[in-house]
Amino acid sequence: MSWFSWLSTLWPSSVPSLLLVGLVGTQLGLRVGLQVVQTVTCSQWGTPSDQGLFQDGDIVIGGLFNIYYKPPAINHDFTQLPHYKSCTGNLIDISCYSKYSIIYLPLQYVYAMVFALEEINHSTMLLPGVKLGYHIYDSCAFPLWAVQAALSLVGGNSSSCALPVPLIIGGDSSITAQILSRILGPLSLPLMSYTASCSCLSDRSQFPNFFRTMPSDFYQARAIAQLAIHFNWTWIGAVVANNNYGLTIFQEEIQRAGVCLAFVETLNRENIVNEARRAALTIKASTARVILIVTWYTDVRELFLQLTKINVTDRQFLASEAWSTNSDLRQNPVTSKVANGVLGVAIRSSTIPGFEHFLRNLNPSHRPSDKFLREFWQKVFGCTSLPLCNGTESLKGAQHPFTETSELRVTYNVYLAVYAAAHALHNLLSCPNRDSPPGNNLICSLPKHIKPIELMQHLGNLNFTTPQAERFYFQGADIPAKYDLVNWQKTPEGSLKLLLIGRVDGFDIHLNESAIQWSSGSNQVPVSVCSESCPPGTRMANRKGEPVCCFDCIPCAEGEISNKTGSPQCERCPSEFWSNANRTACIPRQLDFLSFNETLGITLTTAAVSGAMVTTAVFVVFLYYRQTPMVRANNSELSFLLLLSLKLCFLCSLVFIGRPSVWSCRFQQAAFGISFVLCVSCLQVKTIVVLAAFRSARPGAEALMKWFGPGQQRGSVCLFTCIQVIICIIWLSLSPPVPQPDLDIPGLKVTLKCAMASVVGFSLVLGYIGLLACTSLLLAFLARKLPDNFNEAKLITFSMLIFCAVWVAFVPAYVSSPGKYAVAVEIFAILASSYGLLFCIFAPKCFIILLRPEKNTKKNLMAR
Repeated sequence: MSWFSWLSTLWPSSVPSLLLVGLVGTQLGLRVGLQVVQTVTCSQWGTPSDQGLFQDGDIVIGGLFNIYYKPPAINHDFTQLPHYKSCTGNLIDISCYSKYSIIYLPLQYVYAMVFALEEINHSTMLLPGVKLGYHIYDSCAFPLWAVQAALSLVGGNSSSCALPVPLIIGGDSSITAQILSRILGPLSLPLMSYTASCSCLSDRSQFPNFFRTMPSDFYQARAIAQLAIHFNWTWIGAVVANNNYGLTIFQEEIQRAGVCLAFVETLNRENIVNEARRAALTIKASTARVILIVTWYTDVRELFLQLTKINVTDRQFLASEAWSTNSDLRQNPVTSKVANGVLGVAIRSSTIPGFEHFLRNLNPSHRPSDKFLREFWQKVFGCTSLPLCNGTESLKGAQHPFTETSELRVTYNVYLAVYAAAHALHNLLSCPNRDSPPGNNLICSLPKHIKPIELMQHLGNLNFTTPQAERFYFQGADIPAKYDLVNWQKTPEGSLKLLLIGRVDGFDIHLNESAIQWSSGSNQVPVSVCSESCPPGTRMANRKGEPVCCFDCIPCAEGEISNKTGSPQCERCPSEFWSNANRTACIPRQLDFLSFNETLGITLTTAAVSGAMVTTAVFVVFLYYRQTPMVRANNSELSFLLLLSLKLCFLCSLVFIGRPSVWSCRFQQAAFGISFVLCVSCLQVKTIVVLAAFRSARPGAEALMKWFGPGQQRGSVCLFTCIQVIICIIWLSLSPPVPQPDLDIPGLKVTLKCAMASVVGFSLVLGYIGLLACTSLLLAFLARKLPDNFNEAKLITFSMLIFCAVWVAFVPAYVSSPGKYAVAVEIFAILASSYGLLFCIFAPKCFIILLRPEKNTKKNLMAR
């Protein structure tokens, strides 16, 4: 059962009874809002003076500390007025239920308050002439007894008829502090806690009268999250308490830092053995190597005992400030097996000059009314009879945790709380705003007439330097966060010692990583991840239905890189760069082009040169046999011009091979366009001449050949060619092709090609060639039925069919070919169409001229 539920069951019967007690023999004047103004007679809360520690003064400060742990039973039969009964049981340490040692830390807190008040009373600078007193009660480690003690302080003490205290130092736990703050809130009475750390208490709208010298858990959670980030722990388990000192704030900070929780186990103290066993089995089964524990010391002890039973000693534990400095876990030989290497956040330690001397000089004979000291003395020295022992006992040479002051943590928080209260009282009594404009002055108070609401205002404006030369001020309810980072390290003797390995100031962490000893006993940082970090060259891909810390590593695509470990995504390289083989860096793309040195370039060059040589050989044959009927009958002048144009077609393909330059890009397209127009023009004119020759043989058509004489033939070829020349000149003048890398094609190698700045110009060149080819094909088709021996039309028809087929297939092949292969396709089209024309037209003639000379006669050619 939680404190809140326990409180709610007792509240209806207990708290009214407490309030009824305060009405016995007391007349209180009330204002609206339940503000206590003044007692008419001495308050009687049924709290005898021997149940606490008291010292009267001009101003009395209240204190609440957990001295005993067993609250008295309450009589709920309503047959008599409830009476305050003191707690029983032994003096307790900070854990309340320690089996192995009694540290009496809360008793040290009590005397830290006493020491601070006495130190202030002897000061000539702080509250001069004003004596501070104290009324310290035992809150019994239960919220309801803290409420009863606080109400006793609010009502005044019957033994001296003292006025109510203007401030209470107490509220040891966050739950107790919340309850007390809500009860004291309508009275505007400040409550200053030295250990309550819940971040919820920073809410000024709910707790306007609350202050603390303990940092908020928000900063502790942020520090733990930063540690997880620093050591790359993305997969951790959590064991938390079933109260507001649980996981909420820690979980928010950890998840905000990108850390995933493998599991969350909640411990209920009412069934701690079974709960701890269940949590231990979860820890053993989990793949998380780092475990965060945010709970009270006693819960941790039971958890470690259960882990020892199942032999789980290889986990790295992160400790919250609630147990990070506990000596019992380190000194217990059973739990120390599990606790080796604990890394924790602890309340900032400090020293209080003179405090150890003060503690060692305490003696019951000097403080006869101090019940706490008397019982402590009896337990330390084994004195159970009165008078106490023989009077020679002393703490000066004793080795006892009560007198250990080398690293004060909560004790120093109590000391700071007293000084904060004193400085606020000093500012209130000295009227610091006396010179401010009218209407803004704070009323100067007298020690006997201090109003808690005025003191609360001054607490909010505090800014002073402590005796340890540290600046102190409140930010709302909180002070600037300061923590120690501690590490539990094994000594040569086998025990564990506490070592300071860093500090936390607000959101800044200062860590000496080399000084850390991990749970493995080495300096090697443990690894706790759901998935290993993705190496450079890969990216993280989340697994469906699993936390973001569980992922697969996917290699980056081509052209993308990741140059660091754990990249969530790959980055695309700039267009001028490409990813290397490992996808870890962008490297400059290599320029690629159809070279004379590669196999494809050599093959095409060989084909082009061979075509040119064959054309030359045919030219030589025709030239040698130019007087024979076969050459003369087929328009020898156009045949020689056709052979010349074919040779140019073969040779112009060589311009496409090699590194493109400004001039080569311009020349190659012009040479290609003009050469093929010259070639196709010759074929077209030859076809027209054949048609005209046979048409002129008909009656009445004798004059037709006058229009197709040698001069007209040369002029027609020249005209057709000049049109292409004009197109090329305009195109190359306005928007010529330029050498440009083709960055759109993926790959490390980028093709340097002649980019067509004007597609229209290139289309006109090809379109004009296609127009002439189609015209030649049509004319040759019309002449296909002429006498065979005199007819070149069939040869021209077949050659033009091949020509057109090649260039029709060229367009999709060119568009779909990547990089330099597009250039190779164009060269192949040039060579294929050139070879088609050469062999289709001249191969049969060469065959007759060279191999069948008997057919190379006029009679044979004139025969039908």
